Amino acid sequence: MTRDAGLEELIDGELEGVRGLSNKAMFGGWAWLLNGNLLFGARDAGLLVRLGKDRDDWALRVPGIERAIMRGRAMQGWVRVSPETCGDDALRGRLVRAALDFVGSLPPKR
Repeated sequence: MTRDAGLEELIDGELEGVRGLSNKAMFGGWAWLLNGNLLFGARDAGLLVRLGKDRDDWALRVPGIERAIMRGRAMQGWVRVSPETCGDDALRGRLVRAALDFVGSLPPKR
C-alpha cells in the first residue's frame, strides 16, 4: 500500500481551519489526528474513518463503505471507504463531520 496524494489533498481541504489537528505517516499511508486521537487514515486503498461505536450504521449502508478489518478482527466504529466513494463530495463531507463530532468528544491524548 502506498500514499494517495489526491485523497490526502481532499481530506486536507475538508479539514481546513479545524483546530487541534496533526498528521503523520501511519498504516502505510497518511493519518490525521485530532487532539492526539486518530481521526482518519488515507492510502491508495481508500480512507479509514473513525465514526465511533454504534455510530457507523448509516455509513455501512452506503455502497463502497464497509466495516474496517484489522488483523482479521472487525473494528466497531471504524469504516473503510473505497477510493471511488471518497470522490463523492457530499458523502465525504458527511463522513468528515461525523468523524470530527465523535473524535472531538474524546479526551485529548498527551
